[in-house]
Amino acid sequence: MSALSLHDLYLARQRIHGLVRSTPLELSPSLSRHLGTPVYLKLEALQTTGSFKLRGASNAIAALSAEQRACGVVTASTGNHGRAVAHAAAQLGVKATVFLSQLVPANKVQAIRDLGAEVCIVGHSQDDAQQAAQQHAEQQGATLIPPFDHPQVIAGQGTLGLEIIEQLPEVEQVLIPLSGGGLFAGVALAMKSIKPAITTHGISMQRGAAMYASLQAGKPVEVEELPTLADSLGGGIGLGNQHTLSMTQRLLDQLHLLPEASIANGMRHAYQHERLVLEGAGAVGIAALLDGLVTARGPVVVVVSGRNVDSAQHQRVINGGDA
Repeated sequence: MSALSLHDLYLARQRIHGLVRSTPLELSPSLSRHLGTPVYLKLEALQTTGSFKLRGASNAIAALSAEQRACGVVTASTGNHGRAVAHAAAQLGVKATVFLSQLVPANKVQAIRDLGAEVCIVGHSQDDAQQAAQQHAEQQGATLIPPFDHPQVIAGQGTLGLEIIEQLPEVEQVLIPLSGGGLFAGVALAMKSIKPAITTHGISMQRGAAMYASLQAGKPVEVEELPTLADSLGGGIGLGNQHTLSMTQRLLDQLHLLPEASIANGMRHAYQHERLVLEGAGAVGIAALLDGLVTARGPVVVVVSGRNVDSAQHQRVINGGDA
């Protein structure tokens, strides 16, 4: 497939209309005061399945032929993509199988089962789960729906960027969680295609940031997957990465890596000042602002990507526990 274009994102939006929510963009008085310029939160944590992943999964499955749908879909996930695939498949009447590693929190595993997907727990990393999903696809004839490195998945995530531009045309900077790069690539493509002067910030964690390591190396590299509050940002980008690494190289202006204490601080701020329950990955943009990593040039939009946090972990963080 040729390089993704803005046209692909508009096609994706037509395809997923009625399958996903258009999420609110709300001014944050506390973060605006902190930064000294207007800061808005794109509340994708309010998406139907609790994260942005539903956009890409819905677009990829909706784009399948009738023959492909009849054979089912399979994916590997750190949790939120699996939940999105399970939900989208159920909405479209397609059988779904989801491979997860043992690192995926129990609440996310159960949520996927509750949506009717078949769940398989394998290995100790996202890469192990991905390998098993690939084998299943080859053996069963199911269509593999990758979590990020797939044109239709990226295009679906990019619809979030279209919404931001329409909701706030004067936006100057955008902070986007960065892991495998599907969200970042899609949102940055949408926003820079319409307004090239926008500054894009990719936000990740210090513990096991595979995209950062790959950008540094100039090619996909493996990193050890480590426990982190931002568990949704874990996993590799795939040694055979076809799309997201090159798109991130082209569209990324600044990259920020956060320690665990900063991510915890972002989660606490979201809860105490924004009345939002967020998972670590959903709070990294807020954390980056609190850490003073972004210059005060606005308006600034923070993509708040997900809320599917283990309740015990969230309570421990909110109470000031060890990050």
